[in-house]
Amino acid sequence: MTVRARVSLAALRANLDRGSVRGGVVDARADGWGHGALDVATIALEAGAAAVVVDDDRHADLVTGGLPDDRLSTRGTPDVDPAEVFGWEGRGVPVLRLSGAVISTKLLREGEGVSYGYRHRASRDTRVALVSGGYAQGVYRGLGGRAAVVIGGRRCPILGRVAMDVCVVEIDEADVSRGQEAWFFGDPREGHPSIGEWADASGLTAGELVAAVGLHTERVSA
Repeated sequence: MTVRARVSLAALRANLDRGSVRGGVVDARADGWGHGALDVATIALEAGAAAVVVDDDRHADLVTGGLPDDRLSTRGTPDVDPAEVFGWEGRGVPVLRLSGAVISTKLLREGEGVSYGYRHRASRDTRVALVSGGYAQGVYRGLGGRAAVVIGGRRCPILGRVAMDVCVVEIDEADVSRGQEAWFFGDPREGHPSIGEWADASGLTAGELVAAVGLHTERVSA
């Protein structure tokens, strides 16, 4: 089952078109905070940014991709808040959304444990689902017991330790089937968990979390 990081170019454009970027310097390092440096730099310059800061090892590729060399910098200082560019902290529209899929479901009996070291044990009989998406894709390992995914509009708590490529979530009596999409984070207005929930649960910043996901997951821009 595929884990996908979806980058909304429409959301990115909307955030950048609000005006605060005009004449500023946008940060597109770490491959555009995991969103794709070419897309971020292109739309930022179209929106009126004076320059875009990029990684040394991406500069030549971006110029080859059609961006003007004189508006790309590897040494500049960004002055546009990335939270506004990428829609974190309620500032604009979230640009990146992460989803996995239900691999299987099973009954979990009272007292039975899940994931590494059985750090979570069921306090009652319940049902769980195995969902694609783990720390190899940038999902923070310590989200168990602190965050949830959304499946079919229902919040399903993450249980135990997040594994390399999967995690376990509690679905209880929810009607969940194999292949169903499971949202890790996205746009709260569409019922997705917010990246802010991950930040609160992990102690990391939204930027650190989103960049890790974007750099380690199959990324789709549309």
